[in-house]
Amino acid sequence: MTAPGDDDVTLTFGGTATTLLRLGPFTLLTDPNFLHRGQWAHLGYGLRSRRLTDPALVPAQLPALDAVLLSHMHGDHWDRIATRSLPKGTPVVTTPQAAACLGKRGFTDTADLRPWQTHELTSGTSTLRITSVPGVHGPGPLARLLPQVMGSVLELVRGGTAGNEVAWRGYISGDTLFRPVLGDVLERCGPLDVLIPHLGGTKVGGVLLTMDARQGADLVELLKPPVTVPVHFDDYGVFKSPLGDFVAEVADRQAPGEVRTVGRGQTVSLRA
Repeated sequence: MTAPGDDDVTLTFGGTATTLLRLGPFTLLTDPNFLHRGQWAHLGYGLRSRRLTDPALVPAQLPALDAVLLSHMHGDHWDRIATRSLPKGTPVVTTPQAAACLGKRGFTDTADLRPWQTHELTSGTSTLRITSVPGVHGPGPLARLLPQVMGSVLELVRGGTAGNEVAWRGYISGDTLFRPVLGDVLERCGPLDVLIPHLGGTKVGGVLLTMDARQGADLVELLKPPVTVPVHFDDYGVFKSPLGDFVAEVADRQAPGEVRTVGRGQTVSLRA
């Protein structure tokens, strides 16, 4: 893979919620899931799901990473291959709960963010600001039984004599259900250039745990991004809401912006 340029803002899709983000001089890996087709992801409480696809990103082919961004500790977002293969000194930005878990697995550089806390990476006169956004991985009391989950607002900030300027801003939802309070992303951080929602309509025991087509379209209508790049939609049997349903729902509603779909192994621009 080639090194990122200062103007690159791209996403390479590895499957599930695993992406390689090139944001100016920064390279981030999100929710590393390297299991292959037929292998089982462990979801806790004895629950597991078999992977239906092969990953398009594998550890041996990854470029140097500035950080890993982990929305929560579930086996389809951080698996045993990630634990075994990623260097233990890799910076990981995640929830307090996941950071504690990674510490027990030998990872030594974790930034544990509570809702609306911020972590920054710097390169020359550029800064990548990562703000944790609260998520709800399950309805009602069930949420307390599931891992802490966070979304992330990523802001590429340019420095220099003219002062700081946000050159690009994106929001990755993490495994959350739609809630109107997610509108706080706009109030706290400002307008988005791109939305990257975790979809799939994950269901366990008939209970919805991630946004389906309808909830995903609700989020597009709420946040009004110029570009939406959906991920997390068909890699496991617990994903019950196909990507096509989301694309059709957004089109039927004439929701704002463009839905930019990406196949495993493909790269798309995150600019409008």
